[in-house]
Amino acid sequence: MASINKIGVFTSGGDAPGMNACIRAVVRTGIYLGKQVVGIHQGYQGMIDKKFTNMDARSVRNIIQLGGTVLKTARCVDFRTYEGRKKAYDNLKEEGIDALVPIGGDGTFSGAEELSREFDIPVICVPGTIDNDLYGSDFTLGYDTATNTVIEAIDKIRDTAASHDRLFFVEVMGRDSGCIALHAGVAGGAEAILLPEKETAIDDLIHKLEEGALSKKSSCIVIIAEGDKNGGAYNVAKRVKEKFNFYDIKVTILGHLQRGGTPSSFDRVLGSRMGYAAVKALLAGENRKMVGLRGNEIKLTDLEDAIHNHSFKLEEDLLDMATILAI
Repeated sequence: MASINKIGVFTSGGDAPGMNACIRAVVRTGIYLGKQVVGIHQGYQGMIDKKFTNMDARSVRNIIQLGGTVLKTARCVDFRTYEGRKKAYDNLKEEGIDALVPIGGDGTFSGAEELSREFDIPVICVPGTIDNDLYGSDFTLGYDTATNTVIEAIDKIRDTAASHDRLFFVEVMGRDSGCIALHAGVAGGAEAILLPEKETAIDDLIHKLEEGALSKKSSCIVIIAEGDKNGGAYNVAKRVKEKFNFYDIKVTILGHLQRGGTPSSFDRVLGSRMGYAAVKALLAGENRKMVGLRGNEIKLTDLEDAIHNHSFKLEEDLLDMATILAI
């Protein structure tokens, strides 16, 4: 592998709290180790449009506490073609960038792996997604903050629900992963949690809600991941309302509220650890790997495994506990 002198860092896909902490760590670690670092704005689109900024240690001051991503993010249809990737690579080469640290989810990783294989440019990826659904890391950047945001919302909804004898259906993000729904549901004391990984019959849900009403529960909250097979909170609420009339039924969609906000201490530290580790891995000669947190240690996972291995499973004890503690 050729010597690395200039590292490009960018964010792609959905934004996640903690990305800025990671950008900061990549920039300062690279500079500390004698390398140049370039920020690529708007992800792969920025590569094609030559949106490059030379960064120094002061370029990333006062960003560790910010949500979102200071480098911005964008979808790029052109990058899905060989011609688009060739143009991106030519621009990187012209800029003198000889290694990359992409921060994002599996779509970001897929693009990075293709670019690396086609043009032999080293990449070490950082998992930045609130869904916490990437193989090779116990936690992904943004997941902790997003979950805490949902819990805060549930606590506030619980106050008004109890005041009015209401049943709230709260929809949270998670098209393919129920991590946010499960953890926030347990922490928020939800009466039921509907997940993409576990199909829940509407009749079973109604039976559970009826048991709660008969035991004099003053309110109920049901957490629904957006990817639940029943079709989302509005559809579930409509079907429940046809057979259940103990409470006044309301629906809350938290939506992109979950993506924003000040990153938690955990996500700031995790982003810093991962950004530092990504640069160190590149300079140690590693390539096409993802940095991840496993058992409180930073480990490397082959990028191909991180992209294609979908064996991530929700904790069985939490699934069982959620049912028991909701009586």
